[in-house]
Amino acid sequence: MRTQSSATESPAIAVSTPAGPPSGTRDHPPADAPASASADAPAGPSAGGPQASGLGTVLAGLGVVAFSLTFPATAWGLEGFGPWSLVAVRSVLAALIAGGCLLALRVPLPARRHTAGLAVVAAGVVVGFPLLTTLALRTSTTAHAAVVVGLLPLTTASLSALRIGTRPSRTFWAAALAGAAAVVAFTVQQSGGALTTADLYLFGALLVCAAGYTEGGRLARVMPGWQVIGWALVFCLPLTVPGAALALAREPVHLTAHGVAGLLWVAAGSQFLGLVVWYRGMALIGVPKASQLQLGQPLLTLVWSVLLLGEHLTPAAPLTAAAVLVCIAVTQRARG
Repeated sequence: MRTQSSATESPAIAVSTPAGPPSGTRDHPPADAPASASADAPAGPSAGGPQASGLGTVLAGLGVVAFSLTFPATAWGLEGFGPWSLVAVRSVLAALIAGGCLLALRVPLPARRHTAGLAVVAAGVVVGFPLLTTLALRTSTTAHAAVVVGLLPLTTASLSALRIGTRPSRTFWAAALAGAAAVVAFTVQQSGGALTTADLYLFGALLVCAAGYTEGGRLARVMPGWQVIGWALVFCLPLTVPGAALALAREPVHLTAHGVAGLLWVAAGSQFLGLVVWYRGMALIGVPKASQLQLGQPLLTLVWSVLLLGEHLTPAAPLTAAAVLVCIAVTQRARG
């Protein structure tokens, strides 16, 4: 295989290529590249300066907006599909989109040393999080499900520190904890504070998604982020295709406008395109700082819940939004 240096566009590394899928990119460093360019290099943000940092923040923010629509779109999808059908079909459709991009650009298979990391991404982001949150949304409102998203930034930053060795400052951690506390307090108050079986699904989803984000960020340092999620989706096809066939045969399907629209968004928007810009943004500004942008995701989800699902917000929403925005500003300015 011909080798050449690659750009990244995902969680924990630096990149200077365009935000779209780069053609002909390889996942290996040049033959004469030092060992530090390998997958075991430090996982800090790119050294592209303020301009790269600003672009990374914008891209990661776009990812957050895409993810904020996931729960409302899933609720729509459940109007027409069973939970197992929705999860399997969304993964298959996303894999077809990703596979088409990989094939069109003639991207070679990733190196065998990346197989374990891609498996973690697949288990956490492609299968685990969608399945567990979909099961939770059968009985939980989107407001209550937003609890898991409120805790996801802190969990991702913690796993990143353990897995990749990033060491954010104390100011960063203080702001992150304060933001997480504000989001959790708000969303728990929204749901009445009752713990149900759905909470077990949500907290499980929290852990597997944080693991997938962290490992995806590490891999995005040696291959473009869109290829990380693309290969994870494609490698899941032997599981998701028969799973979709079995689920569709056993669960009733009622094709409605909401059901189809929800399915298409969680497949194309949440499962692929959102992760493309998210991983690219994380590559530019680092896993910890990008993850803290997700503190605003539960509040965006609640806005979409009002607009798309007719749910109602309490007067606490503006106060929580202001508190979260302050915490985000602090984490983005904190050293490390």
